[in-house]
Amino acid sequence: MSFHSSFALVPLGDVARFINGDRSTNYPKGGDYVDDGTPFISAADLDEGRVEYSSVRRISTSAYERLRSGKIQKDDVLFCLRGSIGKIACIKEHEVGAIASSLVIVRATENIDPQYLFFGLSSQAGQQAALGLNNGAAQPNLSVGELQKIRLPLPSLPIQSRIAGILSAYDELIENSQRRIKILESMARALYREWFVHFRFPGHESVPRIPSPLGEIPNGWKVKKLGDVAEVTMGLSPKGNTYNEDGDGTPLVNGPVEFGERFTKQVKWTTAPTKFCKEGDLVVCVRGSTTGKYVKSDGEYCLGRGVCGISSKYQCFVDLLFENELPTLLGQTSGSTFPSWTGPQLKSHPVLSPPSELLADFVTLVKPMSAVVLGCSRKIQNLRLTRDLLLPRLLSGQIDVEAIAS
Repeated sequence: MSFHSSFALVPLGDVARFINGDRSTNYPKGGDYVDDGTPFISAADLDEGRVEYSSVRRISTSAYERLRSGKIQKDDVLFCLRGSIGKIACIKEHEVGAIASSLVIVRATENIDPQYLFFGLSSQAGQQAALGLNNGAAQPNLSVGELQKIRLPLPSLPIQSRIAGILSAYDELIENSQRRIKILESMARALYREWFVHFRFPGHESVPRIPSPLGEIPNGWKVKKLGDVAEVTMGLSPKGNTYNEDGDGTPLVNGPVEFGERFTKQVKWTTAPTKFCKEGDLVVCVRGSTTGKYVKSDGEYCLGRGVCGISSKYQCFVDLLFENELPTLLGQTSGSTFPSWTGPQLKSHPVLSPPSELLADFVTLVKPMSAVVLGCSRKIQNLRLTRDLLLPRLLSGQIDVEAIAS
């Protein structure tokens, strides 16, 4: 795919500079990596157009200062050249770090708006153009020389800025909703740990502790199996002749490729009567390298073999219970070829079960937060859809941005 536009198409190499990371003997080695240092950004750290710093590797100050190239600055576009070709992020103000060898910095010259450059490369046409230049056999690979050949639509700078401004407004709204989600989820998570991990629930002062298989617990609490406090529904594989891509039947979720930021993404449908999840249930991957990844379902789905559904009257509690138990559960996976969980494994996992009155109080506090999170998540989906519909029309010149501005 290439760009079809009323604007002139200009090679990327004419409007941007390309900066590789330092690949000399200065490249960070084992002893250069530290827990609290400068981010050393790889392709795995690029997510939804930005750098995700929660799991980024960090290098010492001395190791960072040794690097002669590959240091990021505001408005740089980071672009993945190997493996996940086309993964991309735009650097914001105050971000500091350096890039690993799989990335290249695409730095705008005075002839192109940096945000416009980012949106051009992140568009479907930009991504397809990059993939079409892949020269790797075993592993996808793109050289800087090839990347420079991508031809971007290039209107005047004022038009570029207006297009970037329109699209950036959607991204800002998305980021605001994402920040709100993180705050609410952190509040719910903190309340869960306070009540059900540290046992500092309302009235805890007058409740004595008693021994249990899981250690000392408050009197009146019980150790039960996960299958006793929640309904765990293991997915099944419908017969191949029941699948379709036309929306006939029930949308199917079957594994890691269908996990989005929050909701399951429907890829196929099935007419087979089988196992289902409903809106609000937790959908968990139970097979393969992504075992343990989970999302909240945004509707009714058929559960394929690669997933299970977890539902409960006290869903807010069970969601956080599963999250809290996940590290232990991941240490108990079975499977010789790849990690997996069976239904009996999950259902028999021992968990603490507080009194129903306390659970009801917790749900009363947390359920409104979950409702806001759901609303924000739907808003993000709609904003992304609208932005992605606008993007090719703006780049092609089909939409008169001067008319919008006026």
